[in-house]
Amino acid sequence: MLLDVCGTAKDALSQTKECTLELQSTLRRRRGVEGFTNEVRKYLTSRKAVKKAICKALKNLKHMENKLSSSSFSRDGESGAVINTLKQVEAVTVRVLESLLSFISGPEAESKLSRWSQVSKFMYQKRVVCEEEEQKANEIVNAEATLSSLIKSEHVENVQNVQNSVMCIEDLNEGLESLFRRFIKARVAVLNSLINC
Repeated sequence: MLLDVCGTAKDALSQTKECTLELQSTLRRRRGVEGFTNEVRKYLTSRKAVKKAICKALKNLKHMENKLSSSSFSRDGESGAVINTLKQVEAVTVRVLESLLSFISGPEAESKLSRWSQVSKFMYQKRVVCEEEEQKANEIVNAEATLSSLIKSEHVENVQNVQNSVMCIEDLNEGLESLFRRFIKARVAVLNSLINC
């Protein structure tokens, strides 16, 4: 399940990056307002599809989180401690993925807490806000808002938001790729340990 959600996040970022790069290419070629408007519409349509897929993944994560919180497993000894630790790691991973998906989706799926402070809260039980990450978090939202306003006002001046969005998406994509590989390695390790028992 976690691999599926991570894959959904990777797909969402890839699709967003692809549309953003097409948009950036259109801006560089200066195809005019009509060409740009069409690319912005494609981008916004793509983002709508991404948000729909993310909402579905968030529902799956919420179901998984409810299942984790309702299941109680009490086994004494070393194996019980290991299982409880794994359940705690899984719960934190679910929360981090929820936060990441909310970030990718944009302002509609976000909660009142900032995305990075949620991660910090889960990890350290304190609210810590990293200003640089908070600025990165707003770049996708800013680019989307700028593109929406550009479609209405028909002038193409502020392209920096699109470039910032591409860089932010690339950073997130690298992190997701690393997380995905770690999920697979963990899965292999667990399966190997089950086989050897």
